Amino acid sequence: MGRASLVVLFLGLCSCTTASPPPAERGIVRLDGTTIDPDALTERIEELTRAARVQGLTVTVFNDARTVYSRAFGFADLPAGRPLRTDTELYGASLSKAVFAVLAMKLVEQGIIDLDTPLQDYLDEPLWKNRSTSERAWHEDLGDLRDEPRTRRITTRMSLSHTTGFPNWRWFEPDHKLRIHFEPGQRFSYSGEGMTFLQIVLEKLTGKPLEQLMQEQIFGPYGMRTSSYTWQARFEKDYALGHRADGTVYEKDKDNAARAPSTLETTTEDYARFIEAVLRGEGLRQASWDEIFRPQVRIRSKAQYGPGAAEETGANDGIEISYGLGWGLYRTPHAWGAFKDGHGDGFQHYSIVYPTKRMGVLVMSNSDNAESIFGHLLAAAAADTSIPLEWFGYIPYDRKPSTAPGNLLRRP
Repeated sequence: MGRASLVVLFLGLCSCTTASPPPAERGIVRLDGTTIDPDALTERIEELTRAARVQGLTVTVFNDARTVYSRAFGFADLPAGRPLRTDTELYGASLSKAVFAVLAMKLVEQGIIDLDTPLQDYLDEPLWKNRSTSERAWHEDLGDLRDEPRTRRITTRMSLSHTTGFPNWRWFEPDHKLRIHFEPGQRFSYSGEGMTFLQIVLEKLTGKPLEQLMQEQIFGPYGMRTSSYTWQARFEKDYALGHRADGTVYEKDKDNAARAPSTLETTTEDYARFIEAVLRGEGLRQASWDEIFRPQVRIRSKAQYGPGAAEETGANDGIEISYGLGWGLYRTPHAWGAFKDGHGDGFQHYSIVYPTKRMGVLVMSNSDNAESIFGHLLAAAAADTSIPLEWFGYIPYDRKPSTAPGNLLRRP
């Protein structure tokens, strides 16, 4: 497909849906009690995706714990001209963590584990002896922790609230070795390694791999029939490729071992079913949901991760950014919001629920440009302007420098 054709395709960004939700009788209700007409929301989303050159995006809105708006915009594969649908398979990135947290709380309710017993206490053999079962399952290798006594103090609560002291991933360490940076439980530090540490223990205690646990405890009960923590051959018929800012595509990674914080493959429709179940309080006792959405640790870092994560600031004290169990939290003028974002090469997602309002918004995208409109989308769909954009690292498209010459998708 030629350059001119790509430009025409992108500028003619389509919107489509495959399973239309029931129409909102009074419009889509937002946090502040105002409403927005679904057609007006669609128009606003189309305007934003064109302006920010977002190649593919889905937006789902929840009122009274049900989907009242769900629509796909743009392309699953822009160069091929293949449209994105709400039932197209998408890499979920860190949306995985919110689903895993619900699994962990189910196992707490079943008495398999509890929140505050050190994970090492459940096992006879030291966790540092654990080794990878395959090259793909590198997260299973805990040999670097042999001389680290602080691992014996890490609990389920710490793993889910990002207070283990582990880095996000060992690959971000100068020597690529896994280590603990501070006393477990002391403070917040976003960590995928902390969740895989818990995953290893849960798999040992149950005798089941993560994928089986998810299918039995989460995907089956919640009707998430097109979700998995590993790539499945059945996804080949319709899956999204991630797009770089210029519209070129990343190669699809189909060779990951199942990792609790990061390898979820899902669809907008499946993840919307998960959000509906969360808003209805299904699958767990109310006390467990309350614990998930209770602030476990207050966060005063300048950024969630990366540069600025080690710097303290009072800039967000007004919204009280915190972490619960698997979900982040912040206070809006109308209700607490529980968020989970996702970021990977070519995939950028944002989900937020307001449990006391039974409302929420889910944005899933296969474009590196998507985060630049998340603030605008949340304001339009939910009248939520409290999102801490700088903490997330979301630079709005209309505050960025103009697109550099030569961008494949720039307007002629």
